[in-house]
Formats: sequence, C-alpha cells, structure tokens
Amino acid sequence: MNVNGIGSDRIEAMMAQLKAASTRPAGGIGPAVKVTPEPAVAKVDFADALKNSIAQVSEAQLKAGEQGKAFTMGDDKVSLSDVMVSMQKASIGFQATVQVRNKLVSAYHEIMNMQV
Repeated sequence: MNVNGIGSDRIEAMMAQLKAASTRPAGGIGPAVKVTPEPAVAKVDFADALKNSIAQVSEAQLKAGEQGKAFTMGDDKVSLSDVMVSMQKASIGFQATVQVRNKLVSAYHEIMNMQV
C-alpha cells in the first residue's frame, strides 16, 4: 500500500533506522547499543540485613565454640584444623562487625554535628 507515494516496506525500513539511531550514543558515532531494562532487584531493608549479618556472626561463634568443646572432650570426628579454621572465621566475622559498628557510630556522630 502506498501512502503519499511511499510504500509500507519503505516506512518499515525508516522505522528500523530510527530505532537503531535511538539506541546509539550521542552523536550517532559508534555501534548501536541494545538497551535492555534492568531486572527487578528485591529491595533489602538495612535493618534486616544488619540483623542477618549479626546472626551469622553469632552462629559462627557458637559453631566454633561447640567444635572447640568437642575437640577438648576428645571427639575423633573433630580435627584441630577444623577447630582453628572455624575459630578464625568467627574471629574475622566479629572483627568485621565491630568495624562496621564503629563506622556507623562515626557516621552518626558526623551527621549529628552537622549544622542545619
């Protein structure tokens, strides 16, 4: 079908060119960039994330303590290397938690000292 002397195949070709041009960077130089919408990401509440992290550190400390107690009692299923690794994991997790707490307290003090 002709619309004012232009065929539908020509209109479709022009539409394709316009779509391709709209995905190129400013200036039209360079290859076409396909724009895809970002997938929806579940929102995480800061308080929940902090609570979960503290729970994981607590769980690691309890596990390390239980393994240490089992090794001390002479349990053959628990090796010294397993006990040492779990204690180091718990220690590193605790140290990281303390550092995060220190940064949060520092940020809180900085915000409270800001003049409005």
